[in-house]
Amino acid sequence: MARHMVAFEVAGPWSLESSREFWEEMAPLPPAGAAGAGAALRTVFHADADWRRVTAEVTQNGSTAHVQVTGDGDLDAAAEQVRRFLSLDVDARGWPAVGDRDPVIGRIQARRPGLRPCGFHSPYEAACWAVLTQRTGRAAARGMRDDLVDRHGTGGAFPAPEALLRMDTELPWRKTEYLHAVARAAPVGLLDGEQLRSLEPRDAMRQVQQAKGLGAFAAELVVLRGAGHPDVLPTQERRLAAEITEQYGPDHDLTGISGNWRPYRTWAALHLRVLRGERMGAERARGTRTPTR
Repeated sequence: MARHMVAFEVAGPWSLESSREFWEEMAPLPPAGAAGAGAALRTVFHADADWRRVTAEVTQNGSTAHVQVTGDGDLDAAAEQVRRFLSLDVDARGWPAVGDRDPVIGRIQARRPGLRPCGFHSPYEAACWAVLTQRTGRAAARGMRDDLVDRHGTGGAFPAPEALLRMDTELPWRKTEYLHAVARAAPVGLLDGEQLRSLEPRDAMRQVQQAKGLGAFAAELVVLRGAGHPDVLPTQERRLAAEITEQYGPDHDLTGISGNWRPYRTWAALHLRVLRGERMGAERARGTRTPTR
C-alpha cells in the first residue's frame, strides 16, 4: 500500500478546526479525528478516479495544508479529491469582503473564523445520501447508510458503485432501485466531481438528474455538497429560506442580498445554515423556540 503526501498553500482564510467541527455537526457520517486545536482530520473513502479505497489525513500549519493519502490507486487524484471536498481548492481571498458587504455574514464569519464548506467525499456519495433521505428522516437515513457501510463497504468507506450494485437488500420507497441507478451513473461520468464543477450550475444539475431517482433537490445537493461548487444560491432548502427570512425580514430582496455574496453564494448559504443550527440548538436548550416568520 502506497502513501502520498501533498503540501500546498490555501488561498484565503481557512481553519481546519472549524472545518472539522462543521463536518462533525453536519455530515451524515462524520470523519474520524482527534479533538482539539491542531488535531488532524482523518477520513476514509473510495476515490472517484478509480474507486479504490483511500485513507486521508489532513493537518494545518498556518496557511499550509498537509494532505496524506494512503491506498493502492491513483493517489494524486485522491489528494485532489480531498482538496475539493474540503473546499481547499477555492481561492477565498475575496471571502472576507463578503462579510464587509453583508453584516449578517460578517458576524457569522467572526464566530466561525476560517470555516469552509465541507462536502461529501464525492458527488456519488452525495447522490446516495439524497436517495436514502427521500421520504425518510435523517436518523433513519443515517442508520441505512451505516448498515450499507458495514455490509458492503470496505474498511469503513461507503460502498463503491460495483459493491452497491451487488446489494440485494430491499430498502423502502424504491431506494434500492435508485441506489443501483446512482451506482451505474457514477462510473460513466455523470457524477464526476471535476466535470460537474466545470459546468454552469444549471447544466451540472441537469446532468445529475439523468440518473433515475435524482430530482431537483438531489441534483442541487450533489452539485453544491458533492462537487463543491462555491457560487450557487440554493433554492431547495426550506430551512435556509426560513433563516434568510429570520435574518433579513419577510420583505427581503433575495436577489440583492445574494448579489453581495458573489462569488461565494454557496459559502454564504452554508454560514446561514450553521447560524440556524446554533440558534435552534440554543432555543431547544432553553426550552423555547422563536416562531419562523
